[in-house]
Amino acid sequence: MRKLIVQQWVTVDNIAAEEDGGLSFVSGEPFGDEITDDPFRNSLMGFIDSVDTMILGANTYAQSKDYWPYAEDQGVYGEKLNNLTKFVVSSKLDDAPWGDFPAATVTRDPVATIGELKEQTGKDIWLWGSLRLMHSLLETGVVDEVRMLVCPATRGKGTRVFEDRQDLRLVEATSFDNGVALLRYDIKK
Repeated sequence: MRKLIVQQWVTVDNIAAEEDGGLSFVSGEPFGDEITDDPFRNSLMGFIDSVDTMILGANTYAQSKDYWPYAEDQGVYGEKLNNLTKFVVSSKLDDAPWGDFPAATVTRDPVATIGELKEQTGKDIWLWGSLRLMHSLLETGVVDEVRMLVCPATRGKGTRVFEDRQDLRLVEATSFDNGVALLRYDIKK
């Protein structure tokens, strides 16, 4: 059965979005075309190769749709991201174009959609950003794994990854030369 995996870039003090919604603490994303043996880049590429479907909230979609479909500077990573099957959770949108790539499907019921996707064959499902959606999906129990890319920075204020109590089981903890640490947790159910 497919898993729903949340991936969030966070600060060491658990901030996933700054007060203005920004992510200035994220640095050194090595997504260009250069071939490298960089373990961090390889980890990110390995993750994107493990998924075939992306779920986005309406705000994340709005912030992404004018950049990612045209982000030629993002190399193979951008190409893979753009070719994922996408679903946008929105009560207002009727369609969700993605440049010259296939449009995202709009869903009003993310829990039902994710349940249906999990029953289908394929790779895992990625919830990209979308903190409010993530929080609501954690409450429903459909999230299987949380991947946090912990950046070597603090912000003090902003939106936290977890607002409420969560019981997690550590699956992986990996540090990289750029100061980022990957923490993977299964959600205890």
